[in-house]
Amino acid sequence: MRLRVKAIPALESNYIWMVHDDTNALLVDPGCAKAALAALAEHGLKLVGILITHHHHDHIGGLDEILNKHKVPVWGPDDDRIPQVTQTVHEGDQISIDALETHFHVIETPGHTRSHVVFYNDAFIFSGDTLFSLGCGRLFEGTAAQMLSSLDKVAKLHPDAQVCCGHEYTQANGHFAQLVDTHNPALAQRMESVSQLRAHGEPTLPVTLATELQTNPFLRTRDPSIIAAVRMHDPDASTTATDVFAILRGWKDQQS
Repeated sequence: MRLRVKAIPALESNYIWMVHDDTNALLVDPGCAKAALAALAEHGLKLVGILITHHHHDHIGGLDEILNKHKVPVWGPDDDRIPQVTQTVHEGDQISIDALETHFHVIETPGHTRSHVVFYNDAFIFSGDTLFSLGCGRLFEGTAAQMLSSLDKVAKLHPDAQVCCGHEYTQANGHFAQLVDTHNPALAQRMESVSQLRAHGEPTLPVTLATELQTNPFLRTRDPSIIAAVRMHDPDASTTATDVFAILRGWKDQQS
């Protein structure tokens, strides 16, 4: 049976992701035990594993309570700030979730944090706080060069894969994206869809990577239109991809 993915709203803006069939489920970044356990119970699912992208509390805060009730493996980065991880993962690793008859590959994506990882296969990309829809994570522990390299890795994944990121930031990100990328019809169409979804209280995620490649300015730092917008914002800006990204990220931070 084809696997499904469900966005479980938690805390202020987080999504806990649940990949499941009719019997078993995998959780991604369960920052809130109550929301995650309620979703499992509602659908009558057995938890078979947990994936963790990074150490921030809103992504791991529910682990202890969940693991008290479900003794399952936890895959995550090699970071002593996540002591609940039972199986550390690194660049190029592949993990198998036998109960769901699926697997995920791992890429290391430093930038938001120093040890952030992304889990992916041809169907799903669990990008944590590295890639958001129409945006990217703040640089808390990494450099612009690291984050750009991480985003470049994600950009090369299967374009039809569903991007499942950690927060419902799409509408706010989109307002900034339109400020930068004023004449992008794909972005305008995406924002119209986002507005309708949010008006009805629906999540704007997941979204295909192909859509993000068309609309997310942080994935398009080599595009002439993005470079031109950055140069208008900062006439002294270099046109290298790293510098364009750094200015774009700083510009977005000023808007927040």
